[in-house]
Amino acid sequence: MEWKSTHLPYRQTGYFSRLITDYLDKAEDLSPFYSYPANPEGLQSALAARKAGKPVDRATLVAALEEQYAGMPESAKVKENIALLAQPTTFTLCTAHQPAIFTGHLYLIYKVLHTIRLAAWMAEQYPGHHFVPVFYMGSEDADLEELGQISLGGEKLVWETKQTGAVGRMATKGLDKLYYRIEGELLVQPFGKELMVLLKEAFLESQDIQTAAFRILHRLFADYGLIVLIADKAAFKRQMIAVFEDDLFRQEPSQIVNDSIEHLGRKYDIQANPREINLFYLKDDLRGRIGKVDDHYRIHGSALVFTESELREELHRYPERFSPNVILRGLYQETILPNLAFVGGGGETAYWLELKALFDHYNTPFPVLALRSSFLLVEKQWMEKIERAGFGAGDLFRDEDDLMNELVKRDSNQTLSLEEEIATANQYYESLKALARPVDPTLEEHVAALQTKALEPIRLLEKKLLKAEKRKFGDQQRQIHSVKEALFPGGNLQERVENILPWYAAYGPEIIRELYAHSPVWGEFVVLVER
Repeated sequence: MEWKSTHLPYRQTGYFSRLITDYLDKAEDLSPFYSYPANPEGLQSALAARKAGKPVDRATLVAALEEQYAGMPESAKVKENIALLAQPTTFTLCTAHQPAIFTGHLYLIYKVLHTIRLAAWMAEQYPGHHFVPVFYMGSEDADLEELGQISLGGEKLVWETKQTGAVGRMATKGLDKLYYRIEGELLVQPFGKELMVLLKEAFLESQDIQTAAFRILHRLFADYGLIVLIADKAAFKRQMIAVFEDDLFRQEPSQIVNDSIEHLGRKYDIQANPREINLFYLKDDLRGRIGKVDDHYRIHGSALVFTESELREELHRYPERFSPNVILRGLYQETILPNLAFVGGGGETAYWLELKALFDHYNTPFPVLALRSSFLLVEKQWMEKIERAGFGAGDLFRDEDDLMNELVKRDSNQTLSLEEEIATANQYYESLKALARPVDPTLEEHVAALQTKALEPIRLLEKKLLKAEKRKFGDQQRQIHSVKEALFPGGNLQERVENILPWYAAYGPEIIRELYAHSPVWGEFVVLVER
């Protein structure tokens, strides 16, 4: 199997917000909201800042990882990377995601590979240091609606469960139904049997979702040295007690982030808004928001009520029962990891830009925000169709009508463009303006109105000519439509709908290797075409 890649700027795809394109263009308005640019110089500065800043608790990090990986299939690279994290010359490059069932969306795979690629690049640049790719698992997330479903063959498969609380802690009971549905479709593929063994070991033989997600990521990426970190641990959260107290009893984080949002929101849409208290209470199957009512603290979704002294005591005795939301999660991650860069998508980058002042307040290094690479996977049959229509990989993101208009104008034997006629009409009215201007300057506006009124039916005629001619190109229109439907399901980016399972079933581990080989160090949109 051979794949060919075409790299496109994010802006050209039309799928990224103004904030993200401005960030990539290093717009001056955004410079106060990050520390270092996403480029070699930025990473060099981040490395220097980490080396000079307050050290992380490496002993706790290594001990937690050694405990987490006990009993997992051994990987020499993973074992080496865990050991290296004890050394002050070892740093991490990190991405993060919740523990979605059956690998979630394609973009999860892409962000992992980009992180691995960036770590490898750093190792080439700084041979006296070590760089470890880390997947931070957001296992405390409670959004089951998002994490408990996948799309396969255009069908949404939903995990039916009545469990509540943190998704990572949920038992895997009931996933067997989805497993057998997936098996029925993918087992016949060349690598279908191999894939189903991986999924069975991970999702049917694990006690909870976070372990299942951990196992599948380990099986897919251990050879690349990826470290999966489950941060839902008391030893880690104990390092955040001072920050958690500020949040619970003084609401400082929300005040700091709201100030940033006020400035950022003057020009851009806001991705995440803080609450007064940005912690949840996490115990058993409960993940309840903590809210202050008068002089008491109530846990939403439960009957639990604490006084301030009781809640403070609970925090110090059981820090694992306190779960940061999106506003505090990044600070938590950067506190426990010796991290240089965070690799994330557009939405993640947008909310991280709200947080720099929070990091400054707590004297914690703010990572380089590296926008992850995106891919559009194009099977040979779809590329052949678009090429038969006279287009290439760079045209796949263009609007369907735009493609058809160009095709018809290019291939039709009829005259469909009235630009010459429009130019002649414009020239005529410009001469009338020249005649009217010396007599009465106000008449020029009257002529301009006549010009607009006269050109409108000519442009309408041009559209009607094109529309009528399009009917003769029905086959080409159907081909273009079928390609767009296949590659952009429901008008969405492929990576936000599909998952890696059918690709792995068809191509095996090679699809992972190809994605890695074509993953840029600095994020771009890659059209990856099977040849």
